[in-house]
Amino acid sequence: MKFRLMSVFVDDQEKALAFYTDMLGFVKKRDFPVGQFKWLTVVSPEEPGGVELLLEPNDNPAAAAFQQAIFQQGIAAASFFVEDIQAEFERMKGRGVRFTMEPTSMGPTTVAIFDDTCGNLIQLVQV
Repeated sequence: MKFRLMSVFVDDQEKALAFYTDMLGFVKKRDFPVGQFKWLTVVSPEEPGGVELLLEPNDNPAAAAFQQAIFQQGIAAASFFVEDIQAEFERMKGRGVRFTMEPTSMGPTTVAIFDDTCGNLIQLVQV
């Protein structure tokens, strides 16, 4: 059994695609219509055959309520692992990414949290 896909709810798939590719540096992998929305995924350029991130529309009222509630509580919807969190923080901040928590040591890990502009908080982690 393997993980091949994870998803985050987004309020606008095109806005999310622009953020995840232009601001974060991910690469679009799949983009095809599914009804009124798309099956739209991005991957890390470091692992193009790795786990895909599905930019899932939050059109369902339950999805929108869930997304809003965890955002308001400051809970990250996903965690992305990095080798050098300080360098990644500086790179992303330089591109205009808004962080809600700067790199902070938490025992054996250092974490930072940013707003993806699509309704999610995302956590960066360096082990």
